[in-house]
Amino acid sequence: MSIDLSTMDRKDLEKLRKDIDKQIERLNKSDQKAALEAAERAAREHGFSLAELTGGATVKTGRVKSVNPPRYRNPENPSQTWTGKGRRPDWIKTAQEKGEDLSKFEIA
Repeated sequence: MSIDLSTMDRKDLEKLRKDIDKQIERLNKSDQKAALEAAERAAREHGFSLAELTGGATVKTGRVKSVNPPRYRNPENPSQTWTGKGRRPDWIKTAQEKGEDLSKFEIA
């Protein structure tokens, strides 16, 4: 496709520039999505999630979202943690019902 720019007036050139910028942005998004998918695949092949390798970030729909680190840990089951945000886990509810202080469960 060949376009003779010398025959175009300012309005047509500005429209063409705007169309070109839109197309470049679409291509960039497509390339970013493909790169992200490739990175996720590579991480999985090595037994990791991309979030683990990016320092606590999760990836969803092409956007990177930071993850809150856990602030509390269940001493009876160290794999159970809670960030302190959102719904309280049952082990926190049970401990609070017993009158225990949340600071007991804080991760140092």
